[in-house]
Amino acid sequence: MIAMSDISQEPERKEMYLKSHQHGAETLIAVCDCDILGKKFTEGHLKIEVTADFFAGEKASCSEVEAALKAATMANFVGCKAVEHAISLGYVERDCILSIDGVLYAQMVRM
Repeated sequence: MIAMSDISQEPERKEMYLKSHQHGAETLIAVCDCDILGKKFTEGHLKIEVTADFFAGEKASCSEVEAALKAATMANFVGCKAVEHAISLGYVERDCILSIDGVLYAQMVRM
């Protein structure tokens, strides 16, 4: 697991992919670590495929992800950096995270 101090020391490093999906009034933000794009993870009945169609928008820094999340009504986070950043911003609680084959996964819905 990566420490938040490691992320915050290099806030402008673009280590995550960020893609915005708009559907009516809803804005879904998809965020994943760059190194897991295009990979599939399976553990028991849990499966996730980190597809380019859903996740590969632009490479983004922590501050760019934070700015995009302010307008999001929903978000998906996959990977250690993405999930830990979401936790640090208060969008995800640590006890609401799934681990699928060692890869962290979380969702956020703003109501």
